[in-house]
Amino acid sequence: MNRSYQKSKDLLDRASQVLAGGVSSEFRKYNHPHAIFYTHGEGTHIYDVDGNDYLDFTLSQGPLIVGHSHPKVLEAIEKYSREGQLFAGQHIKEIELAEKLNQLIPSAELMRFCLDGSEAVQTAFRVARSKMGKNKFLRFEGHYHGWLDNVAWGISTGSIEALGDEDNPNVFPWSAGLSPNSKNDFIVLPWNDLALVERVVAEKHNELAAIITEPIMCNNGCIVPNEGFLQGLRTICDRYGIALIFDEVITGFRLGLGGAQQYYGVTPDLSIFAKAIASGYPISAIVGKKEWMDEIVSARVIHAGTMNTSNPTVAAALATIAVLEQDPDTHNRMFRLGNSLMAGLREAAKQAGQDLQVQGVGPMFNTAFTSLPEVKNYRDTLQADKAKLGRFVARLHDRGIRVIGRGLWYISAVHTEDDIDQAIEISETVLKELK
Repeated sequence: MNRSYQKSKDLLDRASQVLAGGVSSEFRKYNHPHAIFYTHGEGTHIYDVDGNDYLDFTLSQGPLIVGHSHPKVLEAIEKYSREGQLFAGQHIKEIELAEKLNQLIPSAELMRFCLDGSEAVQTAFRVARSKMGKNKFLRFEGHYHGWLDNVAWGISTGSIEALGDEDNPNVFPWSAGLSPNSKNDFIVLPWNDLALVERVVAEKHNELAAIITEPIMCNNGCIVPNEGFLQGLRTICDRYGIALIFDEVITGFRLGLGGAQQYYGVTPDLSIFAKAIASGYPISAIVGKKEWMDEIVSARVIHAGTMNTSNPTVAAALATIAVLEQDPDTHNRMFRLGNSLMAGLREAAKQAGQDLQVQGVGPMFNTAFTSLPEVKNYRDTLQADKAKLGRFVARLHDRGIRVIGRGLWYISAVHTEDDIDQAIEISETVLKELK
């Protein structure tokens, strides 16, 4: 199918004269066939300047859990924005949002609001360090916790072999310009190996303030935790008195309004929520148990931000929750649709003779071309054929199905069975043609 992207290309050339690289986030460069300029979105569809229509499974990298331009969300934002935009002070709906999250999220005894996940993660580290009087945190290969220096290691590599021994992995900088000292802030291990975590923490717990993990490894492979792995991390942290931090930037609201911690029945000490909580408006939350959040209450830990809890962002978050709560079957439906799409893609790949692996948990899942029957950690993801995945995603894009380039698919509360059928049908065609 031939689609024109010429107007986007012209705008990219223009943007490149004033925006570094023509974009405002590095990932946008890698759309197909180049950065695309969009005009509007509605429900499960997004439209570009060339008039192309896409059935959207990126949901703007995850935030649009109730779809594009949901009328109830936009109405709430408009109404509350007429009362003000930013007060540099408190307002009633901020309390209402905090009270709602307190009711929904198991670990959310107290909280603070920020602008994005990267900022909230660093706040959680600061809290853990203050309370523990120790500096390092343990994290896992391939887990993404934002783009700032001390978490921009261990998420890229030249090869599996370069990672070295699993007990003491080599880590590589994701970007130039990282502070060399930031490499000393953490210990990195492969994910899903509880026995290894136990051994390392037993040896190095005197250095550790926290363990941070994505409860599901969404950013690479959409890998679910092994049975007992999250509970095992909870037990280890309890044994040594260190903080367990869940990065729920993706899983938050997507597995349920209580996040992965409710879904798996494991309550961390501190958690990060962002993306889906406000339908694309810039807000995140660090939530946690009172004994940890008291570091902020006492002002031993300073947390600040001029733009925190602006009227539009808080209104967007409250409205998003209201939309998700209005039908008690919303999340079950997202699981059903996601599982249906996953099954359809597997069958389409089987019929086409393609080694497409589909794994995840319904509301979000990953596609990869690999001979492995299951991907259990970051090292496994490196065995996939990323060039072939790129061709698959590009051809889907050319036929009007928008998927995140690394193979991640999101299901929203407004996707329909017809949307799923359309995605399967087009995927069948692409898989049969794919070389």
